[in-house]
Amino acid sequence: MMRSVHAKRRLASVLIPILGVTSSGVALAAESAAKAAEPSSAQQSQQFLDGIAAVVNQKVITLQQVNAEARLAQDQLQRQKIPVPDHAVLQKQVLQRMITEEVERQEAERLGIRVSDAQAEQAVQTVADRNKISVARLREEVEKSGVPWETYMKTLRQEVRMDLLRQRAVDSTIVISDAEIDSFLKSQGGQLPAAQPAPQAQQQAQAAPAQQSGPAVLGLAQILVAVPEGSPASRVQELRKKAEALLARVRGGADFAGVAAASSDDPQALKGGELGVRPLNGWPDLFLQATENLKPGEVSGVIQSGNGFHILKVLTRGQPAGGRGAPAQAPAPGPAPAGPQAQAQGPMMVTQTHARHILIKSSKVMSDEKAETRLNQLRQRLQNGDKFEDLAKRYSEDVSAPQGGDLGWLTPGETVPAFEQAMDDLEPGQISQPVKSQFGWHLIQVLERRTKNMETEFKRMQARQILFQRRAEPAFEDWLNQLRGQAYIDNRLDPQSNRSRR
Repeated sequence: MMRSVHAKRRLASVLIPILGVTSSGVALAAESAAKAAEPSSAQQSQQFLDGIAAVVNQKVITLQQVNAEARLAQDQLQRQKIPVPDHAVLQKQVLQRMITEEVERQEAERLGIRVSDAQAEQAVQTVADRNKISVARLREEVEKSGVPWETYMKTLRQEVRMDLLRQRAVDSTIVISDAEIDSFLKSQGGQLPAAQPAPQAQQQAQAAPAQQSGPAVLGLAQILVAVPEGSPASRVQELRKKAEALLARVRGGADFAGVAAASSDDPQALKGGELGVRPLNGWPDLFLQATENLKPGEVSGVIQSGNGFHILKVLTRGQPAGGRGAPAQAPAPGPAPAGPQAQAQGPMMVTQTHARHILIKSSKVMSDEKAETRLNQLRQRLQNGDKFEDLAKRYSEDVSAPQGGDLGWLTPGETVPAFEQAMDDLEPGQISQPVKSQFGWHLIQVLERRTKNMETEFKRMQARQILFQRRAEPAFEDWLNQLRGQAYIDNRLDPQSNRSRR
């Protein structure tokens, strides 16, 4: 469905070091660039019997891949001056991350989600823009750090793919009712905290210095002790004691990032647990409540969520701050988080577009090429006199199909960028060429345009966005846990985790 808040948020509006973007898939492309870290002879005798570290459904992850990844993770931890766990622990942490990413990759493939060259190039430009450098300079900095550019590009593609997967699988499940918006606006007394604007405002936002007059921001790191779904009470209590023991270590003087790297179950564990810096409304309510009275450097107690037990550390409050020894900062690849948006005051005259569309979703059965071809055929039929609404009712896979594809009046930022850009280029009555978005392929027809005072609607849209941002991350965590629970996972470096997750 095109009328959504998908376009209004970046799940991980997190600032990360340019040169610290090395996620799990990197090792597969970098085996020639980094030799596998060698385990002890005792470990070799046990682990090199078959050379298999894990099996995820039908995909094998080899020890060679794990060790290559472990070497890269070790180098990154050392650059960030984070204590490096011993080799066996590092292997297990790296493998858990690789398993999670493999589960996500397989799901993206099942849904037919692919990253085009244009999307990859846009991701590179986004990183460069956020660091106020050219793409050529970005490449120099990446290669200077010892990461091959091809490896960096593979990582960017993986991040964009995962962002598209989250949008497809999770965002559509989050429903914000009008009653919830009414309640939220009442609780705020009509004064909303500034929210991140929709993607159509990104170019304007990027032209201005970020965070100069925007909303308060909060930087957090976490140690997560995950509680597998369906765990008995005795297991939950056991994991709570583990979390309390980790908290005692941190409060006793142990390095938080080092403890996270060695013991956290969070995907960011090998980045010292850093979750990044976001506007306050970008964090789950639970995190805000647990850290509201903490100063930078202070650590929360153990807090429980549906995913497990969290220990949070406030890294910065009030303005963005970099990671340990981080050079320039950049957003996670994919759609860029835009700069702050001012609170609406007084009339807001906005041009709205009344449009309709036909959507063909891409999948393993319906490839991009087939979907585009089908829409070209439908477009030819429209030119030959067929009615748009009739074809939409028959062929469109969007929920708007029964209405002939009619999306009603659309406000800037209410649809995803690819759709909105193509729609804005049309005059009333015109029909677009096939347009690709993360939802599939579209034919778009603009019916009419109007200018309207959107002051009230804007406040409601902003409230909806804030509520959405607060729910998105917990929803994604729940979805990912379910995805892992449905997968066949044989972790041979940590067999106990197999039993605990099934």
